[in-house]
Amino acid sequence: MSKQPVKLYTFPLSGHAHRVRLALSLLNVPTELIEVDLRKAEHKQPDFLKLNTFGQVPVIDDNGTVIADSNAILVYLARKYGNSDWLPADAAGEAAVQRWLSVAAGLVAFGPAAARLVTVFGAGFNADEVINRSHNLLKVMDAELADRPFLIGSKPSIADIANYTYIAHAPEGNVALGAYPQVSAWLRRIEALPGFVGMQKTAVGLAA
Repeated sequence: MSKQPVKLYTFPLSGHAHRVRLALSLLNVPTELIEVDLRKAEHKQPDFLKLNTFGQVPVIDDNGTVIADSNAILVYLARKYGNSDWLPADAAGEAAVQRWLSVAAGLVAFGPAAARLVTVFGAGFNADEVINRSHNLLKVMDAELADRPFLIGSKPSIADIANYTYIAHAPEGNVALGAYPQVSAWLRRIEALPGFVGMQKTAVGLAA
């Protein structure tokens, strides 16, 4: 474990930042939360840009090792503080995780995450388009979860952490989860894990 808490630069309504906070909590890593107020553009200030030149949260500082990008941070944390369940060392297992990290960065980002950005932050996406995209993704996830409790098998991994937050908060973006019982059961399994911590909820969309 680290000698000092891992510093997590975060924002309460960022699902990307929540992924990292959830991973740190599930791995029982001592953490210091440092809030970066995106509404005041603190993520675009020179001091923060030294940590992440893209000007985005999350960022971690693990006793001088600075990592940006939520999925990159999840890989780092799993390798340093987790076990092979969180990020398998074998080629097939690691590839299975990478597949879902790509889903989180692609289909989830441009589906449920984008739909939520419309209602929470007033983003200019076409709401119908991103909602439809979300349901196409959820149909696939529901089918894949029919024969296993977690995304890559019988145990949770960073694949689950990467995809959890924006799926769980999809109703905030007017994406209903009622037609996807396997996805809903998967969410509950993650929420039952020791150390689970949720993201701040917003009363918008179907969650209003």
